Amino acid sequence: MLRKIVAAIVLIPLAVLIIAFAVANRHWVTVSFDPFNADQPAAAVQLPLFALIILVLIAGVLIGGLASWLRQGKWRSAARRFEREVAQLRGKLAALEGDAAGPGSGPEKAEPVQRLKLRPPAR
Repeated sequence: MLRKIVAAIVLIPLAVLIIAFAVANRHWVTVSFDPFNADQPAAAVQLPLFALIILVLIAGVLIGGLASWLRQGKWRSAARRFEREVAQLRGKLAALEGDAAGPGSGPEKAEPVQRLKLRPPAR
């Protein structure tokens, strides 16, 4: 419930700002990809200024996310390797516990584990 309230407190003003930005910047601009001919570009796109800025922001978020994902690849592979090792060790532990619980070694025959006895700290 608190999460929904916080999301609403953040998202509603953000939506209002984006809508106000779009209304204030709705004139059309030409984006040219031809550096040699400014009058008649070979590759050009016309779109509202707010759409251009929002598209550039989305592209930046996607490129940043991809860069972060690629950079963290070594940590993901290490986590997968450790998960495989843990699964192997759990299998070995289960096998060893199965061997220890063989015939005649039930819980009634097991001796209590010697606990480490510590002296109280000296004052």
